[in-house]
Formats: sequence, C-alpha cells, structure tokens
Amino acid sequence: MGTVVDAQNMKYGRKVIVVFVLGGPGSGKGTQCANIVQHFGYTHLSAGDLLRAEIKSGSENGTMIQSMIKEGKIVPSEITVKLLQQAMQESGNDKFLIDGFPRNEENRETFESVTGIAPEFVLFFDCPEEEMEKRLLSRKQGREDDNMETIRKRFKVYMESSLPVVEYYSSKGNVRKIDAVKQVDAVFEDVKAIFNSTIEKVAPYEDFPTSLNTKMP
Repeated sequence: MGTVVDAQNMKYGRKVIVVFVLGGPGSGKGTQCANIVQHFGYTHLSAGDLLRAEIKSGSENGTMIQSMIKEGKIVPSEITVKLLQQAMQESGNDKFLIDGFPRNEENRETFESVTGIAPEFVLFFDCPEEEMEKRLLSRKQGREDDNMETIRKRFKVYMESSLPVVEYYSSKGNVRKIDAVKQVDAVFEDVKAIFNSTIEKVAPYEDFPTSLNTKMP
C-alpha cells in the first residue's frame, strides 16, 4: 500500500490520502468516481476537467492547453500539478480521487516530487479500445475532443504513455484492477469491495485534522 511521506505531513500539517484513478478515455472513470465520492467521502479531482476549466477561463495557459488537447498531446506536468494542488487546497478535504492523472511517467514523478504524496493505491479501469471508442462516440457531451480522429490520437497517447504508469505501480503491488466492461452497477460493486478492503487499513479519516493551515506552494 502506498504511503504519504513524512515531508508531506510536515508540509500540510495532516495526512493526505490520494487514490489515482486510471484507465483509457471512455473506460467509465468519471461515473465511478462520482459513486465513490457519494459512498466514501472523497473529493473527486479530474485532471481533464481542471484543464478544460482553465481553457474556459481564457488565460494564456488555457489557450496553450486548448491547442495541445486538440492535437491529442499531453499538457506539461507542471501546469497540471499546479491546478491539482490548487484544487486540493481549496477543497478542505483530506481524501482525493485524482482522475486521469498521472498520464505518463513525467506526470507521476512531478506529482510525487512536488507534493511529497505517493498514492494509497491506483484504481485501474481495464477496458478494450473498441468498447471505449463506442462509448465516446455515443455520449454526446459536446466535447470537441469527442471525434474519431482525436479519439484515436488519445488512444495512442494512452497506450504509449499511460500504461507504463500502471505497470510502474503494478510492479509495486499498488494497482487494483477493475473489469470496466461490466454494467455500471456491477463495476461499482467491484470498486466498493476494493475500497472496503483497502481503506479500512488506513487510520480513520476523523483522526486527521480537517483544515489545511499551510498553503500549497
């Protein structure tokens, strides 16, 4: 099981629990994260949602992010980590699901080195590419990156960059794999079993301070 290093406790004045949620685009991560939030009290942080919010803000970073997403590229680690840190600071919670991040080894190294946090575990939604493509093309959420060309670019990036992150944590025995092809309710039953068996080994949430007195850098 992953741990939070001593430097993390010193920096934030409390223990912070992070679960990385990984899987290909369309594997159902967002839906299951909403269920986890409701049942286990985590704050859900989607790297993709944070990046899209930055785009909508019209900032210089947002313009650059928009161009990279259109090309199916991965946004620089420092930008994404900064957005995640800000969201964690503002949440007031101590337990976080970080969805769709880290997307590559550089993301992982940057997050762990900057924040001092190692994940309790990685929740990996395993889903075939054909199923993910079908879901993305049918969800009709109005996202400009939900078109065939960009979807296939995203799959390529996922296979080349994100799977090595899963393999890294798997080598440490820190991955909990989910069969994401099942129906939503059945998938969540598997998710609940993982959280019930793993999180109960962590000190109770009530034992940690609930306020964040030290701002993140």
